[in-house]
Amino acid sequence: QVQVIQEGGGSVQAGGSLRLSCTAPEYILNYCEMNWYRQTTPGKERERLCNKMHCTDTVNDRFSVSRDNSKNTLYLQMNALTEIDTGRYTCAAERCWGTATSYWGDGTQVTVTS
Repeated sequence: QVQVIQEGGGSVQAGGSLRLSCTAPEYILNYCEMNWYRQTTPGKERERLCNKMHCTDTVNDRFSVSRDNSKNTLYLQMNALTEIDTGRYTCAAERCWGTATSYWGDGTQVTVTS
């Protein structure tokens, strides 16, 4: 059973920063499309924010991704957080080996307070 383990998250004041981590076996990081998603409202479609190298225009002025190969871990660095960034953030390994195989982390809640 492949595990995608997330850590980080929590509550932060607006303007603050948080770093999320996503740890998975090396072969998962190498052979899957790693993506970070955010779901701001339960039941609402997840929004893809970043892959393992780049973030979308929506957040790339504040969010960045990095990888520590020694720890088999991806990081999502989030700066200048605002209340609209509140949501559940999930790391996903998708389209592994070019197939429909995917593995999802449990997600972590990020709450930004004013």
